[in-house]
Amino acid sequence: MERTFTVAQAKAFYDRLGARQDNHGFYEDPALSTLRDRAAFHTATSVFEFGCGTGRFAELLLAEVLPPGSHYVGVDISSTMVEFARERLRRWPNRAEVRLSDGSPELFAADGSFDRVVSTYVLDLLSEDDISTVLAEAARILSRDGLLCLVSLTYGHGPFPGLVSLAWKKLHALRPQLIGGCRPIRLLDFLPAARWRVMYRDVISAFGISSEVVVASHQTPLQ
Repeated sequence: MERTFTVAQAKAFYDRLGARQDNHGFYEDPALSTLRDRAAFHTATSVFEFGCGTGRFAELLLAEVLPPGSHYVGVDISSTMVEFARERLRRWPNRAEVRLSDGSPELFAADGSFDRVVSTYVLDLLSEDDISTVLAEAARILSRDGLLCLVSLTYGHGPFPGLVSLAWKKLHALRPQLIGGCRPIRLLDFLPAARWRVMYRDVISAFGISSEVVVASHQTPLQ
């Protein structure tokens, strides 16, 4: 069983990190741009983001992609991140809401109430059980035609990205605090075909750091 941050450790780390989280854009932005372009956000009416951080991706969606009248809800475990996100999104007081999470993998929203569920660079912090819970909850709160929109650290292809991801994995095993509790994972391992239909998937490497981008729709179980 891999060691992962406890809720208290994750909150303490990201409360300290604050706005420096945005410094990760040098490797995150190519993957986030791909997600923006592949998940049909221009047709979305309601977006739920699990782990909104400083609100950087939400700001991009609200400013450039989401249609007028759409609604956004973001949650994060870090009170520091929530403050940054609320300030960043204050231009949309009637459309954007940011909530402080208690660290639970449950998504406190009604069944079928969102047509996009987003999580970027968060699932790679969680235990395998919590990842599965978040994705089951995402299926529950997504509307019939809704989309799951994910980005995570993953294993690189090619010599240099492969070496970087291997080194990252070893650092995480030794001391997760050194790399913010994140480690490479394979999102597809948590998206069984019986529950999810993967509509888009790619691995994007920037400066040797690899990110997996997935857009999927949930399958209706056979009765």
